[in-house]
Amino acid sequence: MIAVLAVASLAAYAQPRAVGVNLGAWSSFSYQHGFGESNMLDVAANVILPINSGVGVGGHVTYDWIDPFNAPVPWNNKGEWHWYMGVGGSGGFVFPTNNTNGWWYAGVAGHIGIEYDFWFPFQLSLDWRPSIGVGNDPIHNGGNVGFNIPGLWGGIQLGVRYKF
Repeated sequence: MIAVLAVASLAAYAQPRAVGVNLGAWSSFSYQHGFGESNMLDVAANVILPINSGVGVGGHVTYDWIDPFNAPVPWNNKGEWHWYMGVGGSGGFVFPTNNTNGWWYAGVAGHIGIEYDFWFPFQLSLDWRPSIGVGNDPIHNGGNVGFNIPGLWGGIQLGVRYKF
């Protein structure tokens, strides 16, 4: 049992990881954990900036494929370009700043983006994380449970990460 735990922890330690932030309307703290060279787990803790009289918290977790379909970005120079796409889940809650009720959302999250890994431990990326699911948004659903329209508005985010 101890040998299995030791091998598992060494395998997890040997995988590339990155930590940083994604900046956009749905800004987030980001952690990526690689599984070999072609897969990664992307975990993002969202901080929804004050919009429509509310501030929110939430998260996305996606399993991403790096350079899917064996189609890498062709213009690698000193660093490396990669594109990725994935699927997972998302959810969160928006706290009102006025006297209205808060609202929640939950659904399936998508993730698509492109990143540049520098030759030193730094990474920049542009990505989009739409969320398709349900929520009780008072602006679009009148407070009733319905399609989470704001989940599609995550927008393009700039990712800045330290790789270790």
